[in-house]
Formats: sequence, structure tokens, C-alpha cells
Amino acid sequence: MAYAAFRSIGAYVPQKILTNEDLSQIVDTSDEWITKRTGIKERHIAAKDEFTSDLGAKAAQKALERSGVCVSDIDMVITATISPDYFCMPSTAAIISTKLGIKNVTAFDISAACTGFIYILSIAKAFIESGMKKNILIIGAEKLSAITDYTDRGTCILFGDGAGAAVISATYNKDEAIIDVHTGADGEYADLLMTPNGGTGSAHDSLEVEAGTSFMQMKGNETFKVAVRTLTKDVKEILADNDIKSEDIKHFIPHQANYRIIKAVGDALKMRDEQVIITVDKYGNTSGASIPMAINDLYESGKLEAGEVMLLDAFGGGLTWGSALVPFSPSK
Repeated sequence: MAYAAFRSIGAYVPQKILTNEDLSQIVDTSDEWITKRTGIKERHIAAKDEFTSDLGAKAAQKALERSGVCVSDIDMVITATISPDYFCMPSTAAIISTKLGIKNVTAFDISAACTGFIYILSIAKAFIESGMKKNILIIGAEKLSAITDYTDRGTCILFGDGAGAAVISATYNKDEAIIDVHTGADGEYADLLMTPNGGTGSAHDSLEVEAGTSFMQMKGNETFKVAVRTLTKDVKEILADNDIKSEDIKHFIPHQANYRIIKAVGDALKMRDEQVIITVDKYGNTSGASIPMAINDLYESGKLEAGEVMLLDAFGGGLTWGSALVPFSPSK
């Protein structure tokens, strides 16, 4: 039987940095206020002529170079994004494929907001274990600055741009295999975090009204409460299902939305500080890109070794959530 192995990681962030001090010149806020409530100090912002596909392609190129897999052997490309180059079509995955020289393979996007990377990890695992594909490139890429309202201090302080990518390949060594992935969703809470415009559910008579609802909107307090409760429950379930204790996890890599959420979940799971990976301070919330970007930071710091199990955990608009137990299994 074929299993799915997490072979490599790569990431890319734009050069421009937007600090809390910069934001204080735009909206009524301060570095102290933002840091206390979110843990964020800065975020990266893409240039006007830098698109989500550009970010994704650069992250993917790095993941490919580290994977030992030839570009010609990639047989599927999946991108998780809520800020695609084009709404509806063509898919950002198709554009990234072309930029990488990958042709004639399955390529598509999914929309699961901040849980996007775990969703595409689940899809890649299923395609490989079914025998349909052998080497899948998965990418979380976001240019959230394009859908952020910089007059709304409740959201503009949170979001940044970036991309992360991984190569998932078939293996017959069960020790290398992705152990488990959980995903879920509940549309009952859709209005907690959404971009109201852009679909048939939100037609407007006025272009002015339409433009004003094209940005992300969030009910912060409600989202915080549901996020902590849902993330904690989901992690406890995946650990119990696989008879793994939280203290045995080497790296807990949650979605980097808000330090207070990460801290609350980590405490509820009785995780030690050294187990919990934090990058929200320098990147902000990059939605579907945040988990692979955090994995990449861990890898480039030399702290991620072959065979170590990563516990991934995310929560996002939809509402969506997911968790995964993933050994890092680079090619020998």
C-alpha cells in the first residue's frame, strides 16, 4: 500500500514590511495596543505588481528544490487561497503551475480560509493513498493586503501576505507516512469571518456599496471564543484517535492568527512553551499560508529533523477547522 509522505517545505514573503508603528499612522492604534491584543509586531506586504501566484510560485520553487522530486514528476498542484489572482477563474494553481513549468497535470484551488493548508494536505493524502497520484505540490498563498480594509483597525492590524508550499509524495515506508488528518466545517457561523461581496449571495445595486464590502470582515470577540474551543477539542480528538499524548509531540504548529488564541489552546492542551511554534509576531495572520510558513521557519532554523512529528492545527472562516499529525520525512 502507498502512503503519503511530507517530503519538503518552502516559503516566501514579500520584501516590504508594515510595522505596528506604520499602522498607527493610518488608523487609531499603537504598537502597544496591537502587541497586547495579538502578539503581532509586523507583517509583510506584497507590491502592487506582485500577485498571489508570484508568492506561491516562489515558495513552491523552494519546496521543489528541497524535495528531490523533479518538476516533471509532479502530477498535481493544489493551492489554498482566499485571495486568488482572479476570482472564479482561472485558478491560481493553474497559473502557478505554468510559472513553474509544470504542464498537463491536475491543478485547482480550494477555499477553506485559514484551514486551507490542512485541507489540501488531506486531499493530497487521499489522492496518493488511492494510487491516483504520486507527487503532489501543495501551496498556501495569500495576498490578504488586497482584501483588507485599512480604515478598520479591528482587521487591518492582523493580516499579512506570504506563501508556503510542500511536496507530498508516495512512499511504501509506513514510518514516513502522514499519520492522520482531521477536517471539519460549520456554515452556521459563517458571518463571524467573511468577505461579504463577490458571489451570488450578495448582489448589490451600487458599485460603491459593492466595493465597500469586498474586504474581510470579522466579529473578533465571538471568533476568539469559538476558535479556542474548537481548536482545543479538535486537537484532543486527533491525539486520542491515534493514542498519542500531547507531551510526546515535538512541534505543535498552530495557525498563526493571534498569540492569545495560540497561548489559550497551548495551555488547554498542557503544551510546554518549547513545543509551540510562534511566528505570528513577524508575519501576522497569513491565512492558508501561515502553517507552511511556520514549518519553513522551523526547518530553516535547523530545529526540524527527519522523523519528528508535527501537530498542525487551524481554524478559519467558513467556519472551518482541521488538525494533522505529520512526520517530517525528507527524501534520503
